Amino acid sequence: MPKMKTKKSAAKRFRVRASGSIKRAQAFKRHILTKKTTTNKRHLRGTVTVDATNVQQVRAMLPYA
Repeated sequence: MPKMKTKKSAAKRFRVRASGSIKRAQAFKRHILTKKTTTNKRHLRGTVTVDATNVQQVRAMLPYA
């Protein structure tokens, strides 16, 4: 049986924590930052957990994570 392939684009965007939850970076912080408020940009810092509605799709893209 051939090996399953990892979606490399997903591997670059998601990391699986030791607890099994998946972390991701926040969106909307790449460009056009001048019109966004400082508070808004501050809240977009750091990482967050992937929502429960999307975990199944992300796990399918990362079969060995």
